[in-house]
Amino acid sequence: MSETSPRRIVIGDVHGHYEGLMTLLEAIAPTSDDQIYFLGDLIDRGPHSSQVVNFVKRHNYSCLLGNHEQMLLNILTNERTSSPRMQAWLYSGGQATVASYHEASIPDDHLDWFKSLPTYLDLGDIWLTHAGVDPSKSVTEQTADQLCWIREEFHSIEKPYFPDKLIIIGHTITFTLPDVSPGKLAQGEGWLDIDTGAYHPRSGWLTGLDITNKLVYQVNIFKDYLRTLPLEDVVIRVNPAKIKVDRRNHN
Repeated sequence: MSETSPRRIVIGDVHGHYEGLMTLLEAIAPTSDDQIYFLGDLIDRGPHSSQVVNFVKRHNYSCLLGNHEQMLLNILTNERTSSPRMQAWLYSGGQATVASYHEASIPDDHLDWFKSLPTYLDLGDIWLTHAGVDPSKSVTEQTADQLCWIREEFHSIEKPYFPDKLIIIGHTITFTLPDVSPGKLAQGEGWLDIDTGAYHPRSGWLTGLDITNKLVYQVNIFKDYLRTLPLEDVVIRVNPAKIKVDRRNHN
């Protein structure tokens, strides 16, 4: 299979799975000419969050702010943080992050790096953000909370937010969307979700997307299994109407 380079490669939510990330990147074999982008949620849930952050930071790879980095910042840099909010973060995987640091202390340079992470990146034909956008607002009106946390309001849009850009996201595990099985990517109207749930026992897949060559690299954290597939073989179209029905039923 011939490939075009340099490549643009986007990596989904790692969630502290350093060894899986190393296996994935070994398969991708990025060169100095390739551009690597992480969609956020480097931390929490998995055992090696500090190692993942060190690696991405040291290589100066582009990385977005995820909701888990945002939770960490809101708690550790806010003197008024309540105990319930702290417990919610720890329950959501924060305990594993704290344990991954020496003497359970997150260094200032890591906190400063988290603070510097953008909430979106515009690559021209591709627009990267962690969770999605509020479809009722312009780009300049979007808040960090919306870009890091939004789900159904974005997934259920019936026409693309951008007429000329594909939005690539993580945040929502793809198999939680209608008719999408574990390991598959989910595509809606103008968006593509590549968070395949590396930490989740139903999945274990960590995904890297080579946008340039339309190739998907995946490693299964639990089965130590690696595969490379054409993008068209991995994508499932999501019916926005089904998401709206799910949302109404949930409410």
